[in-house]
Amino acid sequence: MALEVTTMDSVALGDAELAELADLCAEAGWAHEVGTLSKLRDNPDWVLVTRVREGNHLRGFSVSSLVRLGGTPSIVFALAVVKRSSRRDAILKSIMAENFRRALMAFPDEDVLVGARFGTPDATEAFRLVVDIVPRPGHKASGEERAWGKRLAKRYEVPTSAYDDQAFTVTGDGSLPMVLDHESLKPGALDGDVVGQFGHLDTARGDHLIMCGWAMAEDLLKYG
Repeated sequence: MALEVTTMDSVALGDAELAELADLCAEAGWAHEVGTLSKLRDNPDWVLVTRVREGNHLRGFSVSSLVRLGGTPSIVFALAVVKRSSRRDAILKSIMAENFRRALMAFPDEDVLVGARFGTPDATEAFRLVVDIVPRPGHKASGEERAWGKRLAKRYEVPTSAYDDQAFTVTGDGSLPMVLDHESLKPGALDGDVVGQFGHLDTARGDHLIMCGWAMAEDLLKYG
């Protein structure tokens, strides 16, 4: 059965739809409850909800915004969750493709910054088409790149004391963080150095990474 992808304004989400999102979160192991998701819905910083369905069943979703951060076109993900199924790679690709398509419409002929939070290395598969990712193995972030991390941390309302701008690491406060959540079909194929970037995180505390990179204008054209 084909996957159906739709995007709507987050404020249009009703109680039943929020409950459906919460059910998928719980199934995936990131149990964000309806109350938490309703606050996200009502936050004016996060205005788009992309959902992937297979028939009548929700298989994945993202909450994001298309904004200009410091004047730069940006896709910023607040949260994304992919169902643990044999089609999860296709579901993740569908979520990203829809966000890239909308970025192309909003920012034609421009490179677009892509930012998200990650708690596990598996989820970095979402950035397959993103280039110049920071942090990345063997790369010392420049001052400009660290500034992007700080801008995203501010967007995510991360306290200054909880953010390490050298390592792009957010120290958790014991609560469940909102991240881009995906479990790889082939975890053994993940780059060992990328996996190592997550080794210092205390996931039980809610530690996670803020990562960003670029979707180039010529690459976005394929989503037109």
